[in-house]
Amino acid sequence: MTKSFTLVALLCICFLLHSPTAEAKICQRYSQTWSGRCTETSHCDRQCINWEDARHGACHEDKRGRACFCYFNCKN
Repeated sequence: MTKSFTLVALLCICFLLHSPTAEAKICQRYSQTWSGRCTETSHCDRQCINWEDARHGACHEDKRGRACFCYFNCKN
């Protein structure tokens, strides 16, 4: 089930980044409120939206392990 959430999250991100109607570019950063390993993208997504006013959140592998990343409209 986690793989399907990750796939949906990645597809949403790709759509937002490549959508011709998108006015703002999307910027990624580590979640400022998440602690520990990120195992459920749906939980990361909910926390990024509700706690950090992000458009989206997702778990991704990086050099630290699985981390929660939040996605925002880039500031000009």
